[in-house]
Amino acid sequence: MISTTCHCGAVRVSIPRVPETLTNCDCSVCRRYGTLWAYYSKDEVKVEAEPGMTESYSWGRKSIQFVRCSSCGCVTHWEPIAATRGPRMGVNARNFEPAQLGAVRIRRLDGAVTEKYLD
Repeated sequence: MISTTCHCGAVRVSIPRVPETLTNCDCSVCRRYGTLWAYYSKDEVKVEAEPGMTESYSWGRKSIQFVRCSSCGCVTHWEPIAATRGPRMGVNARNFEPAQLGAVRIRRLDGAVTEKYLD
């Protein structure tokens, strides 16, 4: 497992392996958060936080929720809240030290319009 925390250490996220790719989404929320998403099945990711140390935000179709630390504000991951989204979740790779992930290909996703990769 590879682990990281939010800036203040209140939320810990562990992933099973280095991701094959990272996604730079340009939708209105991801662009503002400045995230790079690594995708995993929910059962592969371990998120640990004391009760009350996370907050979530959902908008639009409310099919996913973005989760952040309620202390330092770092976005740690998103998770599905609608059954139609399946078991996939996104982990914010920006919270990991670059050396932990190495040279991972970054793909550009047109999340604002087409929902298609641009590369």
